[in-house]
Amino acid sequence: MANKITELFGIKYPIIQAGMVWNSGWRLASAASNAGALGLIGAGSMYPDVLREHIQKCKTATDKPFGVNVPMLYPNIKEIMEIIAEEGVKIVFTSAGNPKTWTTWLKERGITVVHVVSSVKFALKAQDAGVDAVVAEGFEAGGHNGREETTTLTLIPMVKEQLQVPLIAAGGIATGKAMLAVMILGADAVQVGSRFVASEESSAHQAFKQAVIDAKEGDTQLTLKELAPVRLIKNKFFNEVQELYKTGPSVEDLKTLLGRARAKRGMFEGDLEDGELEIGQISGLIHDVKPTAQIIEDMISEFNDAKAQIQHISV
Repeated sequence: MANKITELFGIKYPIIQAGMVWNSGWRLASAASNAGALGLIGAGSMYPDVLREHIQKCKTATDKPFGVNVPMLYPNIKEIMEIIAEEGVKIVFTSAGNPKTWTTWLKERGITVVHVVSSVKFALKAQDAGVDAVVAEGFEAGGHNGREETTTLTLIPMVKEQLQVPLIAAGGIATGKAMLAVMILGADAVQVGSRFVASEESSAHQAFKQAVIDAKEGDTQLTLKELAPVRLIKNKFFNEVQELYKTGPSVEDLKTLLGRARAKRGMFEGDLEDGELEIGQISGLIHDVKPTAQIIEDMISEFNDAKAQIQHISV
């Protein structure tokens, strides 16, 4: 399945395992890379020394390419970037910030840079900043999301129409059929998050993995737009947020309710009542926990089957 993305990263399949906070440690990243995808360590939930440990363990666990996802809104970003360079990481996905801030610095050190966006406007800004590829993430995605609420089916062709660098589609993709659909729309690869949360190697708490499996259509919703839009499973904490909205809260009111380490409590520690449970709409199609290699194998098999089937469709 060689194309611009597989050649850019040196991987077998055009599948990126998303770097998700509290879910994407070295075990998941190395398993994804060993299975032919690109594994990403999610630095957003890691102190610098913890990130270094995960990078070193990932280098021991795989001889295949892997990368680090870095949300740029954290105060110790400079130390994180220096560790990435010191440890010889060759691929960095940046998000939640201005790509101009770190792209040149990273590329000067021989690092391939990809930026995550949720709109055509920011895709073009990332391209102008010099990134090697762009991830365009639709409204269906879990975790932090775009305010525009543009769906993947709409976003990908609109970005493709204007973008010159390779395009990676994200948001609502957990199957080979969805992978084929967005590639037909112009994507060169897919980034998959929610499906890998429900993997054996994910660092998510087992209770959270079960909550993902149990989720049905309509069980997630985007909220907290005044802070950073995030898609959550509806639970006690989510309901408290909705009740607070009825009072016309200030940003400070929302921050007070959110508090600290809410996502860690939910996804990593398994507090399904008071924790923040970030997952995509596609959770309604996730019914089991599987090894990462099996997830990738199933996606590729379904992709090839679906590709063969559409050749027989006529209108």
